Amino acid sequence: MADAIFAEQLERVTNADGFLAALDQSGGSTPKTIRAYGIPDDAYVAGETSMFDIIHAMRTRIIKSPAFNGERILGAILFEDTMDREIDGIAVPTFLWEKNQVVPFLKCDKGLKDLENGVQLMKPMPDLDALLKRAKAKGVFGTKMRSVIKEANEEGIQAIVDQQFEVGNQILAAGLVPILEPEVDITSPDKVKIEAILKEKLIEGLATKADKPVMLKLSLPTEVNLYKDLVDDDKCVRVVALSGGYSRDEANAILEKQDGMIASFSRALAEGLFDKLTDDEFNSTIENSISTIFEASKKK
Repeated sequence: MADAIFAEQLERVTNADGFLAALDQSGGSTPKTIRAYGIPDDAYVAGETSMFDIIHAMRTRIIKSPAFNGERILGAILFEDTMDREIDGIAVPTFLWEKNQVVPFLKCDKGLKDLENGVQLMKPMPDLDALLKRAKAKGVFGTKMRSVIKEANEEGIQAIVDQQFEVGNQILAAGLVPILEPEVDITSPDKVKIEAILKEKLIEGLATKADKPVMLKLSLPTEVNLYKDLVDDDKCVRVVALSGGYSRDEANAILEKQDGMIASFSRALAEGLFDKLTDDEFNSTIENSISTIFEASKKK
């Protein structure tokens, strides 16, 4: 039964129209998200249960919105705390798939190291195997892990790619599909040069480092269709794009020019959502957001 569900989810993620909803703000970025949602800092204690209760209530409201379903949303990326919580008495990963037909993913990294050689590698994940086992048991399909590139430093970019594929193979061995996310800082003056180097390193990595097919989450490229070779690679399940600081309208405009890339937006998805909105206002806003991101992600 579990194998059949995994196969169905893989088919959807690989071939269906739609996008990934990134609902995986970590403990460090959660206060900014809550602030943007219209809740003041004094309403909770940062890093404590009260903070995670508020962000879970926000995510629950999004997930239970009528527009949030598998017709346009292929998957949702969850923070670990969200994976371990429930919606209406049902574990969140189970709720996503059984109620909404949305494939559950888990953010599995533990944050970034300090800048070195123009990049920020991921911090060590000594408990990753245990987390992956727990995620698999909860019905999670895949994972996502983020590192950041700020400069066109070939040694640093190679280190990023090597680490992503190394941990990706560990995730594949646990029976999940990893999303490798070597984010390019969109404000970097070297963005075009970084993207050219990264593309070649990723093509090489897919050919020589990936034990099985993986997914890629990449910053929206300056050069249109720069990543088409990755989209078409047999070792790549899907290429998804992060909004990376662009507004939703900006991100959609760039994305719709990229053949085969689909969205995996976080802040751009939640743009315009506020705690004080009525249910009708909230649902209308998220419907508009989902609709525009879906249209930008549709197969060209």
